[in-house]
Amino acid sequence: MSNLKMKEAALIYLDRSGGLQKFIDDCKYYNDSKQSYAVYRFNILINPSDVVELYAELGNHILHHPLKAAQVFQSVCFIAVKTLSLIGQLQTETQINIVLKLTHLPSLPSYCLDLCEFPLDYTSQRFYIMQGIVIAITTVTKYTQGARFLCSDEACPFSKGFQYVRVHVPGATESATIRNDFLCNLCSSSLQEDRKFRVLGDKQIVEIIATEALHAFQGYSKNQPFRFQSLTIFLRDELVNKMNIGNEYKIIGIPTCVKTSQTAVCIEANSITLCNLKVPSGISDNFRCLLSLTSSSCWKFTAILANIFASHIVPPGTYNLLKLCLLMSLVQTSDRNKESEDCLDILIITSDTLLVDRLLNFSINLFPHGIRHPVSTEIFPTLSRNKYGTGAVSIQAGSALLAKDGICFIGDLSSHKKDKLEQLQSVLESRSITVYIPGKKFGDDIDQQMTFPVQCSFWSFVDMDSSSRRNTQKNNTLIGQMDCSLIPANLVETFGLLINCNESSPCHPHFPTVQHTLKKAIDPEGLFYFASKQFTTEDFEKLLAFAKNLDVEFSLEAERMIHGYYLASRRIRTDFIYGSKLSASALKYLVSLSEAHARLNLRNKVLKEDVLIAALLFETSLTLKYGATVFCVAPNAVFPFELYNEEYLQQRDLYLTQCQKQLQQFIATYGPGTAVFTNDE
Repeated sequence: MSNLKMKEAALIYLDRSGGLQKFIDDCKYYNDSKQSYAVYRFNILINPSDVVELYAELGNHILHHPLKAAQVFQSVCFIAVKTLSLIGQLQTETQINIVLKLTHLPSLPSYCLDLCEFPLDYTSQRFYIMQGIVIAITTVTKYTQGARFLCSDEACPFSKGFQYVRVHVPGATESATIRNDFLCNLCSSSLQEDRKFRVLGDKQIVEIIATEALHAFQGYSKNQPFRFQSLTIFLRDELVNKMNIGNEYKIIGIPTCVKTSQTAVCIEANSITLCNLKVPSGISDNFRCLLSLTSSSCWKFTAILANIFASHIVPPGTYNLLKLCLLMSLVQTSDRNKESEDCLDILIITSDTLLVDRLLNFSINLFPHGIRHPVSTEIFPTLSRNKYGTGAVSIQAGSALLAKDGICFIGDLSSHKKDKLEQLQSVLESRSITVYIPGKKFGDDIDQQMTFPVQCSFWSFVDMDSSSRRNTQKNNTLIGQMDCSLIPANLVETFGLLINCNESSPCHPHFPTVQHTLKKAIDPEGLFYFASKQFTTEDFEKLLAFAKNLDVEFSLEAERMIHGYYLASRRIRTDFIYGSKLSASALKYLVSLSEAHARLNLRNKVLKEDVLIAALLFETSLTLKYGATVFCVAPNAVFPFELYNEEYLQQRDLYLTQCQKQLQQFIATYGPGTAVFTNDE
């Protein structure tokens, strides 16, 4: 009687939810095909809350005994097909394969499978929800969705028809569906598969790690050392290719044990949902007050941010240029438009690699997807054999894909081998990586290739004091040009910003840094500056998370200025032999820099003042790469004075206003529409 009530409740739910009409439409597709199938597969969307409210016992079956619940819906659907004559070719109930797709699970601890907590309850074949980041995927292969078997004894009534139909159920292996030791229930003769009725589906295997485990890739963790391992997810049919490397997902699925060389816990996915990071609704009160106090200027707020940023790593007032660039790069990391055009890559020339390394490492920890590339691993994807013996090739993420919508800090550039640097250059130019899969090596007939977008910014540095650099240093550099002979010139060009950060540069006053280092050695946890107490690391995390999700647009005068500067710079940096020294991506970097400065100011519109900062930073970088030109920018143009008080901030504003007039004069002289340009230009 209870089973009958559950069937009635299932029919009522299908009718109320619109599932019955969808089922009828799906049946029409099968019926119109006029083809006889061994298995007719139907997806039924289930809202557990609605089912529990309608009939609690059926809801309990769906949540805790999903295979039995599927049989209830299978019986209801078979009766509907026969009663309404929906599929003329259908003969038996076993031919109907019902897949219940859950919209969600109850928000209770017993339904959550935390990858960081043991022991995992994987013995009960019921639904759980888990959350993780994809670190590896396989190529798509086939699996047996369903098969028809016939009795080998021709005299047996079951030697024809569809009495013996086997379908894949969650957690089952291929051998559970297809084997040669099945026996007829009627005469005990062996069953043989009718191969022409075999139904194949798509299968893909994905590996995920807990979101908390990403701290292991961020240089250091605030917690004690911990161990983590990946969890394998099986995707089938419509879920194939729905998960991408580097993204975070919520997965509803059924745990199962797969025996290879050792028993492994896997999840048969039922539904997947992309997780979106929570965007804070605002900034801290201290930053809001600071923004209000500096609202009269377009430059003061970001100057103060750079001045006080990472004050427990370096003292306020030091490395201001570098810190401003890091902050601008951080706010350009977002999946707003699902594009990689916004990335700001930074290459630093320094003689103090230890301090720069600490500063960069601190910065990447402000974001969930900031990755410090371990030297022992690969930056880009690698191939390996799939350990489950499915014939698929496993593609491991690498640091760059794992840092999706974040920062990939690859350390000292000169520590990487030539082939890796060439690969890095190719990725920086195309913003994608193609993985070639040789079929012969992995047991396939044909070669394959997969292309992945690289949606992160790269940070790196070069040690000026390395012995190899001192031995190869050139003396015939141009005015303002930095000797970067240790790194291939083409690779240096692909980085959007080249920053000189050494003891002789204005961004590195020597004494405050030494004093700060000594204080930290005595008291590692001490806060020595008022800024460290007033503006905490959490305040900066909140500010950056809010700023990077702002949508910005260019004002008309800003757009004209940025195009004018780009064309003028391209004109004066062109010679008759080698052509223009400005790469095709130069305009893209100028746009990104301008947007970043506007976002850091928490504005939705890019102004000409933002373009000025972008032009000064970019021109400084160009000078280091190629030497100075007519538009001569001082190395400390963005921070010409030490920022001690309001008076110095005001002096900086006056200086930048003068720089803006010089930029406008430069554009008026060499920009489009001037006599300097030929008709072709």
